[in-house]
Amino acid sequence: MKIAIDATSIPPQPAGAGVYAIELVRALAGHGGRRDGYAVFSRGAWFDDITAGRRDWRIERVRAPSRPRRSAWEQTRLPARLRALGIDVLHSTHHTLPLAPMRCRRVVTVHDVTFFRIPARYPPLRRLYMQASTQLAAAVADAIIVPSAVVRDDVLRALGVAAAKVHVVYEAPAPRFAPIRKDDAATIARAYGIEAPYILSVGSLEPGKNRARLIRALHALRAEGFGQRLVIVGQRAWRYAEEVALVRELGLQDRVIFPGYVRDEHLPALYAAADAFALPALYEGFGLPVVEAMACGTPVLTSNTGATAEIAADGALLVDPLSVAAIRDGLRSLLSDAALRDDLHVRGLKRAAEFSWERAADETRAVYERVAMGAGAGP
Repeated sequence: MKIAIDATSIPPQPAGAGVYAIELVRALAGHGGRRDGYAVFSRGAWFDDITAGRRDWRIERVRAPSRPRRSAWEQTRLPARLRALGIDVLHSTHHTLPLAPMRCRRVVTVHDVTFFRIPARYPPLRRLYMQASTQLAAAVADAIIVPSAVVRDDVLRALGVAAAKVHVVYEAPAPRFAPIRKDDAATIARAYGIEAPYILSVGSLEPGKNRARLIRALHALRAEGFGQRLVIVGQRAWRYAEEVALVRELGLQDRVIFPGYVRDEHLPALYAAADAFALPALYEGFGLPVVEAMACGTPVLTSNTGATAEIAADGALLVDPLSVAAIRDGLRSLLSDAALRDDLHVRGLKRAAEFSWERAADETRAVYERVAMGAGAGP
């Protein structure tokens, strides 16, 4: 097969879906990729090194600095380039596809349908764009890849596609996410102005991460004498100022730290140096930070509903994300019960080891094979 992967959705500071695209392409290149020919469309230098000494991989650099220009390129110039390269299967790694009739088969990854389930998580125009573009892509796709059974069920409800068209391929922590000596990890954390002891939360600053309830839970614990800080790592997103204002309102300026975006190679140390990791999100398509934290051996608290519960299973402490009291009680247990932390350390490592990018690459390539043979709508 000749396969094209559209990874032009990766932003300059990758997180979530961007990390997925990077790790998947690299796993495909390093794990059986020589059986096929691959062309990767990219706006950055994420993959330039994988072509060295290889004829089966090529990088197509795309100059489209904004979302509108990227969309215009996708709908007008990409189809012609696919024809010129003789591509059999196109895989778009983030929700959209060229909509015109094409000779090649089309696969799209839909990471979640938050824009349907939690509309307030998106600005109105962005929400409408994501709803429309995802519905159109799902309609023309020969196969849809999703990161969890929760998203599979949501896609079936929200997009009305045939069940056999949707394939669950779990994501994974990258190999760099592994236990690190506390002292070494603390040294890297200090470079970001972070001093132990602290609770870590990772993800963009936006309403769906449910940080307001997490911050209120920390406030309640402070009144009980707990001294851990809360470190919230992630890029500023829509309505992030509300979280900052809440911190001021509760008088937690010295207890809640916003370091911003942290380079991916430093994240393992921030996980490892933390007393606990907390992501009581309202909705996640997979929850990469959850498995990354577990892979680092950090005790995890996350939501008892949605994909985070599916992914964490018995490797984390699961709580009701709608209850400040439940989040508070869960954190109290993690911070005060050494036996619980040790247990979650072991169970988290075991659960995280069940996910791998090599497996994801094999299962993704199996989807390519199905659609190439005209069997995208069947198992």
